Amino acid sequence: MPTSNVTAPVKKKVLGAKSQKTTNKRKEEEDDNGDYGWEERAQGKLIKPTDQLDLTDTELKDEITRILTAKNPHAPQNIVRYSFKEGAFKLTSVVDQLAVHFVLDGCLIHQDSDEARRLAANEDFPEETATVDAGPEEEKPEVLDTSGDGGEEDDAGEDDRPDSVASKTNNQEPKCTNQFNFIERASQTLNNALRDRGCQTVPPPRCNYSATASQWDIYDAYTEELHKQEMKKDKQKSKKDGDKNKKKIMLVDTPSDDNHHMTTAIKLLERMVNQNTCNEIAQDFKYFEDAADEFREQEGTLLPLWKFQYDKAKMMCVTALCWNEKYPDLFAVGLGSYDFSKQGRGMLLFYTLKNSTFPEYIFPTSSGVLCLDIHKQHSYLVAVGFYDGCVCVYNLKKKGLDPEYKSTANTGKHTDPVWQVRWQNDDMDNNHNFYSVSSDGRVVSWTLIKNELVFSDAIKLKLTDAVSDGPDGIQELTTAGGTCCDFHKQIDCLFLVGTEEGKIHKCSKNYSSQYLETYDAHNMAVDAVKWNPYHPKVFMSCSSDWTVKIWDHTVNIPMFTFELNASVGDVAWAPYSSTVFAAVTTEGLVHVFDLSINKYQAICQQPVVAKNKTKLTHIDFNPIHPIIIVGDDRGIVISLKLSPNLRKKPKCKKGQELPEGPDVEFAKMEKLLSLLRDPEQTTV
Repeated sequence: MPTSNVTAPVKKKVLGAKSQKTTNKRKEEEDDNGDYGWEERAQGKLIKPTDQLDLTDTELKDEITRILTAKNPHAPQNIVRYSFKEGAFKLTSVVDQLAVHFVLDGCLIHQDSDEARRLAANEDFPEETATVDAGPEEEKPEVLDTSGDGGEEDDAGEDDRPDSVASKTNNQEPKCTNQFNFIERASQTLNNALRDRGCQTVPPPRCNYSATASQWDIYDAYTEELHKQEMKKDKQKSKKDGDKNKKKIMLVDTPSDDNHHMTTAIKLLERMVNQNTCNEIAQDFKYFEDAADEFREQEGTLLPLWKFQYDKAKMMCVTALCWNEKYPDLFAVGLGSYDFSKQGRGMLLFYTLKNSTFPEYIFPTSSGVLCLDIHKQHSYLVAVGFYDGCVCVYNLKKKGLDPEYKSTANTGKHTDPVWQVRWQNDDMDNNHNFYSVSSDGRVVSWTLIKNELVFSDAIKLKLTDAVSDGPDGIQELTTAGGTCCDFHKQIDCLFLVGTEEGKIHKCSKNYSSQYLETYDAHNMAVDAVKWNPYHPKVFMSCSSDWTVKIWDHTVNIPMFTFELNASVGDVAWAPYSSTVFAAVTTEGLVHVFDLSINKYQAICQQPVVAKNKTKLTHIDFNPIHPIIIVGDDRGIVISLKLSPNLRKKPKCKKGQELPEGPDVEFAKMEKLLSLLRDPEQTTV
């Protein structure tokens, strides 16, 4: 009995282990074969799928050969693209043959890699769990079986039960921790509609270029290059032989063609960047038209565009403005000061509408600039008048900051500030010449001969009603100070001169001792006088006495008088109409008049700058585009676009073409003057 009691538990344990192994093996086979058809396979039966084809033995024995190639049969073979080289559409030979059937991104890690070792160190594997759980089972007390073999079979059956403790321990799967913080979520969203957009461009222009070079051409080119190199070496040797102080100065060679091309490319790039930055302003300049003008009847507006400002000219005043008629996007700005107690240096700047951030040309001057004028035929010549009485001519084609011509005390320099310069037609010897007016009472003609300015006094301004005692008791007329002038558009010898006393003198180049006519125009100094570009008898004047007057030079009294309630700095005729003109005042207002629409008041009166802080000094119309530029006393130039009402053309009947040209503009102004040429002249 003692012996049987000891050996019985051992046999029970062995039988239980055997049954457990049998159960695990059966589960593994189920996992390999799948649950489907387990009973049928256990009975040795095969199930035929319902959709299987019935083939004969001969059909089953036939061999079907399939060859896999890299060519995609579904790829399109008729794709054409435009060839800019050949100028025609060509069939595309290269077609994408790749077809993707299946793509799976795996997340397996090799067990011998470093990452697998790190994960094994951080996680608990089943082996560790098994060794830990095995301890308590071995420590369980063994129970003696007194029932014999039947008890062993019952115990073995209990071990095979799935709800037994042993099966639960062996079947427990280790919990694998989340390695990548993956959370399975699903959501359904709407797919955005796809759109195909395409455009077709015009092929770039092409041209055929061909040239032939003979041996003599090649020889001449090499000889010229060798000569340049020798000249360069001689220049360097001559500089080395100079003073020791000059050796420290770096040799600056003249810029070559490559540097010139690079400078041009950089300038174009700067303009492109500036136009991209100010794209909205450029679009307004090109296309914007104020639609509200249809409901304003006669009034119009001014749209601000670019603002031109140079940092080194902030404390200066805009004293002159002039457009270049050959290049309508280029204009010149003269900078100086009207405060004669604070005179200093001046500046001459050239801006373009293509780049508002920085001037195209910069010429610093030793004295303040008061006036300038650009030659109409030779747009690179610019005449400038200064506060110190000098006049000079700048040539934009030549490099350097110094003027090409400049007057001195020996060559007839003015003794007072020069208020106006105007280019005239070439003389009999085809020499360029211009006129200047100064406060010293002289109207001087300057002729460009070789490398010097030759002067001749056209007329000396005198006060007809003031007499002063000269030497030896001789009474002389007092000198009158000239402030502005303008030459007739059609009669070359006729010109007008405004004075500080408020009078306007009509003069001729043929008479240097007397006036053709004198007009008592204003109560203060005449700031500007301008001939009408279409009507040969009409001119306009403005003054600090708040008035703008329009004259017929055959009549001594003004045809129209407009009071603007502030000092008028400048006036300008519009280049597109004989009845439109604009004026600026010291209160920062721009007034635009159209006599054919309203003869009594301005059709546009708009503030451009702050009223109490900034004063407007000058205004000028662009010769082609419907814009104006105005300058103030802080060195800023503002460009403004005229609305459609400010450049409205007269209406015509249906089916008739609108007449255009100088004759139409002349008739329009003549119609207004005919209403006022009665014996009793009235003031508007």
